[in-house]
Amino acid sequence: MKSDLATQECKSCSGGTPPLKGEALKQMQSRLGNGWQVLDEQRLEKQFKFSDFRQALQFVNRVGEIAEQQNHHPNIRFTWGEATVQIWTHKINGLSESDFILAAKISELQ
Repeated sequence: MKSDLATQECKSCSGGTPPLKGEALKQMQSRLGNGWQVLDEQRLEKQFKFSDFRQALQFVNRVGEIAEQQNHHPNIRFTWGEATVQIWTHKINGLSESDFILAAKISELQ
């Protein structure tokens, strides 16, 4: 089932926009699901597992394509058999709706 978040597009955020906190943040996380963790109310993070290096690399490249399409770029660490994706909105040093949209799009790659 396609997440309703995954069907949306990321929107640019101005520096004056407050980051999501408290109940609004919990609601967005419940809409996302799929094993994403909220770290310190500032970052989204998920670790993805693969059977080898090549599959992890292919996943990272597909994440990069989505990031370019959405003009919203996560931090990605990868090694043999795994990739960790961390997302936040740099301008507000916290989480915005676009972070959850990007996370939902990335979740659908697996």
